[in-house]
Amino acid sequence: MKVTRKIIQIDEELCDGCGNCVVACAEGAMKIIDGKAKVIADKYCDGLGACIGDCPQDALKIIERDADEFDEEAVEELLKQQKQDKKPAETIACGCPSSAMKMFPTAGSADPCGCANKPSVQTSGGPSALGHWPVQIKLVPAGAPFLKNADLLIAADCVPVAYPSFHKDFLKGKAIMIGCPKFDNADEYVEKLAQVFKVSGIKSITSVVMEVPCCSGMPVIIKKALQKAGMDIPFKEVVVSARGEVLA
Repeated sequence: MKVTRKIIQIDEELCDGCGNCVVACAEGAMKIIDGKAKVIADKYCDGLGACIGDCPQDALKIIERDADEFDEEAVEELLKQQKQDKKPAETIACGCPSSAMKMFPTAGSADPCGCANKPSVQTSGGPSALGHWPVQIKLVPAGAPFLKNADLLIAADCVPVAYPSFHKDFLKGKAIMIGCPKFDNADEYVEKLAQVFKVSGIKSITSVVMEVPCCSGMPVIIKKALQKAGMDIPFKEVVVSARGEVLA
């Protein structure tokens, strides 16, 4: 039944698809489709506008128009379905070389795999500071041994390309998880990181993102995950320019 009520309107010309609104919407009514935020269906949107403050482009506003009534039961079913769809796998398939877990000795680190006598990878820029594999947020299990009591670096995956001293200035001494808040599922990231924060005893979190608007979603995701996990972990944010300069 259509009624005149408040509902979210999205200006697609302003929307950059960062996904912040998807994370902020408690009803699960928002989704990124073809690079733009969309309301899945009017019945899922309560029209309260909790997502508006998380939009860096001011692409969202509340309007009044004829729309289907807000349906709490439908929202509960939607959230239940979304939770089932995004349930992360906590085991890594042994048959996939790209996701097989590995731990490496690094300069000044402990030797978790008993291979300290093996030569470290050395390049003209210095030794690699990477201490483990995999690194993608989607592939790292929440209970991975390299996350235990770690200082965690969560980086947008463009940062290592733009910042020439990434290993020395950011990665050294830290476990790392990387991903893209624009092209990957923000809700999945929130769920995965919340699990990591709950079970791994993370000591500190550093978020390093690019200056582009879509990257602003990563700190939002981390804060949502901390809130979901009920954890208070020291959190530092760093922004890098496309030319490899630290801006903030």
